[in-house]
Amino acid sequence: MYAGVDLGATNVRAVAADADGTVLGRDRRATPTGPTGIAVTEAVLDALRAACDEAGLRPQDIRAAGIASFGPFDLAAGAIEHPANLPDHIDTVPLVGPVENLFDTDRVYLHNDTNAGVIGERFHSDRNPDDMVYLTVSSGIGAGVCVDGSVLSGWDGNAGEVGHMTLDPDGAMRCGCGKDGHWEAYCSGNNIPRYAEYLSTEASVETTLPIDTAEFTAADVFAHASDDEFARHVVDQLAHWNAMGVANLIHAYAPLVVYVGGAVALENPNQLLDPVRERLPEMVMTNVPELQLTTLGDEVVVQGALASAMTGGTGDRARMRR
Repeated sequence: MYAGVDLGATNVRAVAADADGTVLGRDRRATPTGPTGIAVTEAVLDALRAACDEAGLRPQDIRAAGIASFGPFDLAAGAIEHPANLPDHIDTVPLVGPVENLFDTDRVYLHNDTNAGVIGERFHSDRNPDDMVYLTVSSGIGAGVCVDGSVLSGWDGNAGEVGHMTLDPDGAMRCGCGKDGHWEAYCSGNNIPRYAEYLSTEASVETTLPIDTAEFTAADVFAHASDDEFARHVVDQLAHWNAMGVANLIHAYAPLVVYVGGAVALENPNQLLDPVRERLPEMVMTNVPELQLTTLGDEVVVQGALASAMTGGTGDRARMRR
């Protein structure tokens, strides 16, 4: 029996599954915002207990577990340190040790959420490709990368922060991390409204977008693009930056396929992916890979955490342990 958990800034998801990966129990609950990181740890443990309970399992029945989470990580401590997606008063969220204690196993694998995404896609792919990328376009932007069969985690577990690639040397937009010109500053769900507002100030425009309201979101931009010239312009500019970012990933890692997930992509697949596909042949000097929507929907990260538990952290089905 195996377990996986996806710790996000909004929700915690947990699953418990049998040796074939069939999910027998699951749980979903809100991610606490305090008072301390221990409250977040307890939510993860409670979600895992609930998933096991629904599956009719005791925690001791779980042989291995995968944890997918936002970072940044202290891998030696098996914890999140100073998480950017939680309030500033939360400095440390212990994860690996408490889950090891819950399940009485030392086979607990911690990954950032995009690495879990690439593990999940690799595990469930018909081809189990050794060279692939999972890109998430959501509240932030990140990527999980597999090269020659190895998932790239980095010495500190923080590889794949491609949303912080500098795409705009003029740095018109400031990223949430405090740096200028990053991919995420233009194309993440949190920043698309800010970018649209910036574009609207460059010239006097008429638009139906509710730019000056607190309720203005990325969803408004995509929803109005069919009948609003300015909204179409914003979507076109997003495609420019997204294609540039994907081209950088292709040149760096030579993937056979790039799967794209995250809320912005899942809710607007054609508007996001089609313009990028059109631009890539003009921007890429090497082989252009397949670019497609994730096959696992919004379950990709928790499925990756589960696949990590089943394969010793790799997603390679050949390494499944019984």
